[in-house]
Amino acid sequence: MRNRKTKMTFPTADDVLNGKSHGIKNILPFLGPAFIAAVAYIDPGNFATNITAGSEYGYLLLWVIAFSNLMAVLIQSLSAKLGIATGKNLPEIAREKFKKSTSILLWIQAELVIMATDLAEFIGAALGLYLLFDIPMLPAALITAVGSFAILELQRRGVRAFEAGVSAMVMMVVLAFAFQTFLAHPSGGALVAGFIPKFDGVNSILLATGILGATVMPHAIYLHSSLTQHRVVGKDDEQKRKIFKFEFIDIVIAMIIAGAINMSMLIIAAAVFHTKGMNVEDLDVAFNSLHDMLGPTAAISFGLGLLIAGLASSSVGTLSGDVVMQGFIKKHIPIYLRRFITMLPPLLIIGFGANATKALVWSQVILSFGIAFALIPLIKFTSDKKIMGGLVNHKITTFIGWIVAAIVVLLNLYLLYETFMGA
Repeated sequence: MRNRKTKMTFPTADDVLNGKSHGIKNILPFLGPAFIAAVAYIDPGNFATNITAGSEYGYLLLWVIAFSNLMAVLIQSLSAKLGIATGKNLPEIAREKFKKSTSILLWIQAELVIMATDLAEFIGAALGLYLLFDIPMLPAALITAVGSFAILELQRRGVRAFEAGVSAMVMMVVLAFAFQTFLAHPSGGALVAGFIPKFDGVNSILLATGILGATVMPHAIYLHSSLTQHRVVGKDDEQKRKIFKFEFIDIVIAMIIAGAINMSMLIIAAAVFHTKGMNVEDLDVAFNSLHDMLGPTAAISFGLGLLIAGLASSSVGTLSGDVVMQGFIKKHIPIYLRRFITMLPPLLIIGFGANATKALVWSQVILSFGIAFALIPLIKFTSDKKIMGGLVNHKITTFIGWIVAAIVVLLNLYLLYETFMGA
């Protein structure tokens, strides 16, 4: 008698929620949303801030990435929980709870933040093409535009296809930086010392704020609540708690991956550039220096990582813009028209020959100022039992959330003071 191959089956979300399936496979129907949000945490702005920080200060600011990643787990879990508990996203609830004028102002600042995000993503992908294939920046930007439209087209095949495509791109970036880190041979002792919190002057605070803005992304806060609001709908509080439990696992996995990528960027710059006394602020210099010091394969993997991260994160930024417009002001424009509009500023910046890396760094600083406008309403809403029902925050969660919000706001105020009033 022939041995029949047993076909592997996977549980559906309903199977899991109704207790018809058990085991580690239960997580599978819930994986995906956090990986889409996590793409925002590895966009090209991270390359600029992390490479600059690592080359100038070595491993000094490694702790900022670790701390930011812990903050990201908390923040993204609150955002996901809001969508699961209410069936609405953060901008929609803000529109219901705040005055119309407040919602409009929140929408405007959210759009500005997303423009800064799109600037980083678009320039980064174009720069990746330029570095890899020596295509001039303006034609590279136009090719990037075509690529970003192609990724958005994945949505037409359904949310799972889009999640799978973006997750595959994230894993490509992981492999690229794992390879570079292996070649860089970082110092173990210095690396461990980088997790001890400290600064070294105003510029290190500026870079830390940029890292914070690049790691805790405001538009990802808005987006995550929309990714979970209708994906798997719980019938009661018990089912919603189950959904959130699995989504939290999704978040932890995705944030660990994003954090590892961010740390590897800084570690590579510290091990390769800082040890040689090189202060590398431009990504083209980083690419060429990696080629000279670690070989062409390292440089190619760096360029590919930059290109893939830019293309993947551009689609996430476009989706976020659609979420904030519909949520805050109940308006909608076709997503491809939005993609076209948001391409114009980076095309102009590239056309005028602005320094791409400096534009990336400052875009991340702008992002950091948008965090509070997303984070404060998020904590306020998830702490309200009337809104959240059985998924309302525990008191300790709310307390930690307000501490995180305070740190973000105070860091930005200090940065403003030192930048414009300091010596």
